[in-house]
Amino acid sequence: MRPLNKEFLRDNLLGLSLTLIGVVCLVLSVMLNLGHHSFSKFALADGGLDGPDIDILERQNKAYERIAQSVTPAVVNIRTTQIVKVQQSPFFSDPFFRQFFGDMFPQSQVPRNQAQHALGSGVIVSPEGYIVTNNHVIAHASDIEVWLSDKRTFKGKKVGADPQTDVAVIKIEARDLPTASLGDSSNLHVGDTVMAFGDPFGIGFTVTRGSVSALGRSLYDPNKFESFVQTDAAINPGNSGGPLVNVRGQVVGINTAIVPGQGPGGEGSFLGIGFAIPSNMVKHVMGDLVKTGKVSRGYLGAGVYPVTQEYARQFKVPDTSGAFVQDVTPGGPADKAGLKPGDVVRKFNGQTVDDSGQLVAKVTDTNPGTTVTLDILRDGKPMTLKATLGERPANLAATAAPNRPSEGTLRGVTVQNLTPALREQLGIPGGVSGVVISEVDPNSPAAQAGLQQGDVIESINRHALNSVAEFNRLAAEAKGETLLRVNRGGQGQFVVISPGGGDQGGDDESQ
Repeated sequence: MRPLNKEFLRDNLLGLSLTLIGVVCLVLSVMLNLGHHSFSKFALADGGLDGPDIDILERQNKAYERIAQSVTPAVVNIRTTQIVKVQQSPFFSDPFFRQFFGDMFPQSQVPRNQAQHALGSGVIVSPEGYIVTNNHVIAHASDIEVWLSDKRTFKGKKVGADPQTDVAVIKIEARDLPTASLGDSSNLHVGDTVMAFGDPFGIGFTVTRGSVSALGRSLYDPNKFESFVQTDAAINPGNSGGPLVNVRGQVVGINTAIVPGQGPGGEGSFLGIGFAIPSNMVKHVMGDLVKTGKVSRGYLGAGVYPVTQEYARQFKVPDTSGAFVQDVTPGGPADKAGLKPGDVVRKFNGQTVDDSGQLVAKVTDTNPGTTVTLDILRDGKPMTLKATLGERPANLAATAAPNRPSEGTLRGVTVQNLTPALREQLGIPGGVSGVVISEVDPNSPAAQAGLQQGDVIESINRHALNSVAEFNRLAAEAKGETLLRVNRGGQGQFVVISPGGGDQGGDDESQ
């Protein structure tokens, strides 16, 4: 075997090395190209859905972005400080005692001042620094601090507050501020898209979206005027006072309350039921608070009640919509307009009245001195009346429905006016005046004395009755033994009611 020539070996090894290098480069090039092509196909290719329907959704998203960008600068965070007194024992506060026992004993007995802090939201409604929020956000606050979305902070001054609507107005000393406009809440419809703005739990400015779930909602607080916008846009603690906004970026409500669930720590959490004060109510309250520091409300002078199925049958009303008139204040606006007990108000100034609470809200949202139209049903027949509203007395209860006395000898007795239909149904003679017992608490002194539903109370302690308002006034004065004149089925009798109960009355004898 012939040995390899060195030059031949050198030349062939050089060629082989060049060939191998070329092959490696080719392989690397192919791999890189394949990898680049594969990566480009995965990351850079046009993906996702397209089409006219997707374009519509993208335009909707852009619209929501515009609303958020427009409104958010006008939304503020409100931080309040309240000084409260807590109980502390001087013995437990002694340094020598605490050196040995620390904080194992509760501190009580001696009051000391302590600062409590709370969070809420608000919305700027004028460039001069007027801000709308909830009364419960700033109630009892000794210090109000307002944080804007651009991180600026200002000291807030309370302009006025109205606990009956939970609306408050504060002001900061600044100019040319971003604002949100107050819209017309009467244009809202169930199903409309709305957005809630605020600072829930103090985590930062937040926007949620939902729809109008219901209108004219009430939480049945007798000390408040309630006709809420209900929404499923998420509202949580800290959102109070923030705006509820429509798709035009207008404020149609001020967030105020939720139906809470129970979070892990027991705190309230959102369940999809939130409430906002309608912007039209806010505009009225804010205008009065800024001008005079107090709220003037319209007054009709009629006690109204929900239209029950029984009332609907008796008074020939086709359904349970509207407000049933139980009582009319003598000489008041309703009386002068010709409104009578037994009438059902179906429209107020052309706007449909769904229930009695809605009528109360509409009346109180109208300025005193305004002439309004009332579309009513009287024994099934439609009529239109005109009434000039008075000014609501400050001490009048928020709801106009008659209340059952909770104290005194006549506690537990609910009455209504004696209408012609009831007079005929109960067999009460034409010359008898009074009020009809609609309900009696079975544990009340009146029930123990034998009074029952359908009895007509003609007088209390020899004072004749002609209306529910007179009954409420005289019942409040009846503290001890009380004499009633009662008519049952056309037969009159005196009944004496003792505060502790017991029937001491008897039938009248005819002479």
